[in-house]
Amino acid sequence: MSAAAPGQRLVSRRSIAVAALSTVVEWYDFTLYLYFATVLSRVFFGGGTASLLVTLAGFAISYAMRPLGAVVFGHVGDRLGRRRTLLLSMMLMTAAMLATALLPDYATIGPASGVLLLVLRCFMAFSVGGEYTGVVAYLLEGAPPHRRGLLTSLAAAASEVGALLAVALSALTVSLLDPADLARWGWRMPFLAGAVLAGTVWFARSTMEESPDFTRQVAECRVPEAPLRHTLRHQRPALWRTFAISALGSITYYVGITYVPTFLTTSGALGEGRSLGLSTLAAVAVIVVTPFAGAWSDRVGRRPVLLWLAAGSAVLPLGLFSLMGRGGDAAIVLGSTVLACLAGGISAVGAPATAEQFPGEGRLSGLALGVTMATALFGGLTPFLAQLLVQLSGWAALPGAMIALVALAVLPVLARMPETRPGGDGRAPAIRPTPGSRPSP
Repeated sequence: MSAAAPGQRLVSRRSIAVAALSTVVEWYDFTLYLYFATVLSRVFFGGGTASLLVTLAGFAISYAMRPLGAVVFGHVGDRLGRRRTLLLSMMLMTAAMLATALLPDYATIGPASGVLLLVLRCFMAFSVGGEYTGVVAYLLEGAPPHRRGLLTSLAAAASEVGALLAVALSALTVSLLDPADLARWGWRMPFLAGAVLAGTVWFARSTMEESPDFTRQVAECRVPEAPLRHTLRHQRPALWRTFAISALGSITYYVGITYVPTFLTTSGALGEGRSLGLSTLAAVAVIVVTPFAGAWSDRVGRRPVLLWLAAGSAVLPLGLFSLMGRGGDAAIVLGSTVLACLAGGISAVGAPATAEQFPGEGRLSGLALGVTMATALFGGLTPFLAQLLVQLSGWAALPGAMIALVALAVLPVLARMPETRPGGDGRAPAIRPTPGSRPSP
């Protein structure tokens, strides 16, 4: 773990605020595409069941581009600076959202419109790949040591704000327009709004200072020539710990939050409209619990908070999914809220804990490997797997069992994980240099 050297300045509060709030764009786009999936299937693929499946498959395929983007942007951030990679990723995200909003439809250019949409989704996913890890690294390195947990956790809370913003604009657009106008031009408005939002964030980021940790590396001529190789050679235990923490965070989020509306609808516990309404409740719960979990980890440490949350994830989800499967408004609200709080807490503490596993040299590349690989395996695939297993087995609690199994596998890793929180006196531990770093060009 690296930290600010004695006398080294931290970044301004304004730069911290810009970095913390700028993750809204990533989840705005993520949520917007899913909410407009049925409309996009008609606009770009001609409509019908097969078109909807292709639209959703495009989302899944593009998700595989995130790890590649994370590795590329991680290399840029480790070699050229955190600020530069954050500017580059947001510039590409702005271009992708604007191009989507202006894309010709199926009636204009035929099947080529669908191909172009999928290409833009892959381009967007690639751009997003290094976004979250870059923000987390910047917040950790720029925050006061005794507030790292709180400030770094704000990246997770801001992501949920982006999701809520997408839900609000989607609902407003659908309510104001008839289906014909929505398909002709109305769906473009939220994407144009997203492009404006992304462009505004890019402009705000252009005023950010460089991370003090990267400034230190440049001053000490310790910028690694090949950050990914450097991390693989010197930080393998940190990579495994990061993977384990991120695996727990991914499955609790994607099964414990994202999959719940589908679970409730297919089990007959709630109608589709009310099930989707729980997504808003879950997002609010995450936003509320995130800063408290981050601040708690600043007081008592990352390791004990993660251990408690992992223990809760091993015990509670089985009963909660069983309870929700039996129906009843009170049981459903209780179950979905507790699951959202577990996932939000793990994401909040996991952000600083994973970033602190690595020294500044190669930190973004380490996060790219550990975090995005875990998300690809335990995030994007798990809702589909949960639904398939529930259908095959008929066991309503099976999604909870999936979460519990991952939590039980991660608990020994967390139990042996060294504490990474800086000392309670507010001073950061001394920098631990790693071998193999060379001057930057």
